[in-house]
Amino acid sequence: MKDYKELIKTFQEDDFTRKRVNLHIHTNNSDGKGDFDNLVEQAEKLNYKYIAITDHNTMNGYKNSEKACSPVLIPGVEFDVWCGYVFMHLLGYGVDKNNQELMKFFAKNKNETEWDIIRLFSTRNIQKLIQAIHSAGGIAVLAHPACCWCISMDRFVKKLVSYGLDGVEVYYPYPRFRGILKFHSVQTVKDIALKYNLIMTGGTDLHDEILE
Repeated sequence: MKDYKELIKTFQEDDFTRKRVNLHIHTNNSDGKGDFDNLVEQAEKLNYKYIAITDHNTMNGYKNSEKACSPVLIPGVEFDVWCGYVFMHLLGYGVDKNNQELMKFFAKNKNETEWDIIRLFSTRNIQKLIQAIHSAGGIAVLAHPACCWCISMDRFVKKLVSYGLDGVEVYYPYPRFRGILKFHSVQTVKDIALKYNLIMTGGTDLHDEILE
């Protein structure tokens, strides 16, 4: 099995900013518009190094797709979870979709992958979720951290690191998608990632049918 952790560690800022790697993509298996197979085919034709389909709380796309074994694809998922008073999204990369421990955290129905109001009431335990991602052979990455409403980003990330956090999503298009909800600067996030020696990832949070 490929060592995705070591692979993702090799990605550089240019890979994310020059559209060579996109590790944050949603399909119609959750709240996106695009078809799983079609988006993977687009990535292949556009000569992406790697992409990750990270649907909310589900990996059904990987179970039902003809392109799930594409060499351009890193298996991924994005979970809704609370850490204390902070609602956050946690990305899992390189995970085994059939891992029994991880499967306990998957959505039980389509609404839990689509509707914000339902996903906001997630009861997932952050420590157990990170453990499950590791049990499934993957790495746990904090998604779009500048959007997390926490008084101290440093203390927040430090707590997650104590739970086993592996990385943070540093390269993310905040102005387009989450500019209003951004509570911290991108530079702060990057500095904290360096401070705690975390893997730095990136992605566009694509919800459309066309890969950028």
